[in-house]
Amino acid sequence: MIESFFELIGLTQEQATIIMAGLSAATISVTVWVTLLHKDPGARRVKLIAAQRDELRAGVIGPRRRQERLPTISLMRRVVDRLNLLRSAQASRISIKLMRAGWRSKDAIIRYLFMKVALPFVLGSIAIVLFYGLNLYGLNTSGKLAVTIGCVLLGAYLPDIVIKNAAGKRAGNIRKALPDGLDLMVICAEAGLSLDATLLRVSQEMERTSPELADEFSLTGLELGFLPDRRKALQNLSLRVDLPGVRGVVNTLLQAERYGTPLAQSLRVMSADSRNERVMKAEEKAARLPALLTVPMIVFILPPLFIILIGRAILKAVDAFSAL
Repeated sequence: MIESFFELIGLTQEQATIIMAGLSAATISVTVWVTLLHKDPGARRVKLIAAQRDELRAGVIGPRRRQERLPTISLMRRVVDRLNLLRSAQASRISIKLMRAGWRSKDAIIRYLFMKVALPFVLGSIAIVLFYGLNLYGLNTSGKLAVTIGCVLLGAYLPDIVIKNAAGKRAGNIRKALPDGLDLMVICAEAGLSLDATLLRVSQEMERTSPELADEFSLTGLELGFLPDRRKALQNLSLRVDLPGVRGVVNTLLQAERYGTPLAQSLRVMSADSRNERVMKAEEKAARLPALLTVPMIVFILPPLFIILIGRAILKAVDAFSAL
């Protein structure tokens, strides 16, 4: 079968072997090169922080002029504007979801709304072409209808699934790195740094170990320096990161700003609580491990074990009965 396929595309078996060996060597070379390539995220984060600082400065202290809405050439923006999706009641809720997933660009909500509208039509059209036009897999009418409806529903919920997974992964990384960040904040607070300087310093120290937490702290530090209301900057941090530990830190910082309570002592207590919470999460996962391994052990380990233990006896019994 393989030789007939090679003859169909006009290649001999030796030529196909040489081509596949060359592709394998090229793939291995590219993989090794990408692995050994040194990537410095510090320069990228410095540019990002500088861009965020300039944007905040322009929005807070810059001249506020009434800007006219210019026509755009982007297809996504035209479709979203034509359907008035940005004026819907869910636009603000979608923006919060995108921020929690780490997508804060101005066009993120445009891409999301366009994909939310376009993907059901695209996947539904592909399903109609494959199952009705090309009669793939030879399904009956009810099967084709079910698969087509499933593709449409998948296109409708796929953007939400992607955002939910990205937000959950980002929140998990922030939860793991929060105790270390609070320890660094305690050190900076005891050294006499202000709150915004503390957040910026901690973000610089943690940009390699936890870029998600460093990004949130740097943005909060910039907002503390430019926004007229410092409480708003801290509340934005709690809005972007929906975690109990972050909400506790924000409440502690708000109380320190309002009543002048010692910041280092409060942060030390929050750091201990966050570390205990992380240990409890690890112990919970370890306690669930035996129950999760039961089904794989039954499916993959016990059958080979039975075959090894009683397989020879079964074969001898079969031979004995066949001899009779």
